[in-house]
Amino acid sequence: MPANGPDNDSAPLGLKEKVRRLSEKPGVYLMKDRLGRILYVGKAKSLKKRVSSYFTPSRAMTLHPKIRALIELIEDFDVIEVKSEPEALLLEGRLIKQWKPKYNTDFTDDKRFLLVRVDMQEEMPKFRLTRFKKEDRSRYFGPFAHSGLLRKTLAQMRKQFGIMLTDATPQKLPDGRWKLYDDVRQELYSFQNEVAAEDYRRRAEDACAFLEGKSREWLESLREEMMKAAEKQEFEKAAELRDVVFALEKTLAKTRRFEREQPMIEGDGDALKALQEALGMRVLPAHMECFDISHISGTFVVASMVHFADGKPDKNNYRRFQIKSFIGNDDFRAMEEVVGRRYRRLSEEQKAFPELVVIDGGRGQIGAALKAFVAIGVEPPTMIGLAKKHETIIFPDERAPLNLPLTHPGLQLLQRLRDEAHRFANTYNADLRSKKIRESVLDDFPGLGEVRRAALMAHFGDIEKLRAASEEQIGEVEGFGPKMAGELKAFLSRV
Repeated sequence: MPANGPDNDSAPLGLKEKVRRLSEKPGVYLMKDRLGRILYVGKAKSLKKRVSSYFTPSRAMTLHPKIRALIELIEDFDVIEVKSEPEALLLEGRLIKQWKPKYNTDFTDDKRFLLVRVDMQEEMPKFRLTRFKKEDRSRYFGPFAHSGLLRKTLAQMRKQFGIMLTDATPQKLPDGRWKLYDDVRQELYSFQNEVAAEDYRRRAEDACAFLEGKSREWLESLREEMMKAAEKQEFEKAAELRDVVFALEKTLAKTRRFEREQPMIEGDGDALKALQEALGMRVLPAHMECFDISHISGTFVVASMVHFADGKPDKNNYRRFQIKSFIGNDDFRAMEEVVGRRYRRLSEEQKAFPELVVIDGGRGQIGAALKAFVAIGVEPPTMIGLAKKHETIIFPDERAPLNLPLTHPGLQLLQRLRDEAHRFANTYNADLRSKKIRESVLDDFPGLGEVRRAALMAHFGDIEKLRAASEEQIGEVEGFGPKMAGELKAFLSRV
């Protein structure tokens, strides 16, 4: 198998035999039909494991219909071995752009992305839009995902800096200066319409410097627009804007990616693989986190987050949350708060995100979770909602809801994850209610206001530790003298 190009072995090997000969190295594979046309390009951490997964009969019924249709057309494949997964990712993107396979959807939508090209070798440089970067001496800015906003900004830049866009046709005057416009536009812009070439070049340099920094302002504007869409529950619009923001973020700065090595899965491996295929995920959901909100009529509102590793509960990574940002009954705000708190902290600590985040609830809950990621400026991993009424899987983007058969191993894994989050949240809720009931005994102690009561709980932690404290220890709490400490100690001994 060559390491620098597709397998060109002309021997008529069967697909299974060809798969058997594959190596465990990372690389890219190209699926072909009977005419040799490339149907699909994919990357793999292990070529042998990934390619063989397409030809496992026992998995056929668990695959997404699109994948099953692809497999039925595969008559041959080629592979290209590389040294690392990042190299495989880059090669995958280049090959998809080159061949534009029917069954690939990523890397192909060049319509959204525009570059600004400025040829500073020209005597009077113009600011042009292009979709392709050439190997020339021009300066390129971008790519920028929001074409409408880019065009509007360039129009504003023409007024602000006195530069020319593509539609300008400057004329050279007898004295060597240039006349930029010979129509009404010369009266609309505040800069001199007749200008020396060196003065115009200074305008262009200033505009280039502005363009380099303007992307940050666009990013903040798009984030704000996303949040507004999410607040209005315009989730399709919010998801579309989210994709634009993430694309723009990736073009502006090098960001660290905190990805996990995919572990070897046993036991629940089939369920994980089935779930990966059903959701169309590029990686195995080896680490999953699920959020649930629990309350009784708006009181004792708490949230839980459970973590599954390799399809099994990982209780060391469970988390419980008390709602801090508001008081009342609002599941959406509660979900937004706890999701934001969780992943802001992971991001700040540079810890790996799970491959899959599951939200207990439907469109409203997953919209709130999406809003949390937008607010903290962090790209979410794959995220779904699980609406309990019909066990419907809800996506945060334009995909239609998905209902898997109740016997589907991937759905059953999601149900176990969701049910565990629900149990954990209810347990925490019950613990808080019991604690509140125990502390309510203090309501009957005369003269104990909210300030002193809060001081007691902050000092001792709970009512049982307060009961065990001596008069002297109670007297150490701010607001308690010897007399009140003695009276409180006597009161607690009676109740």
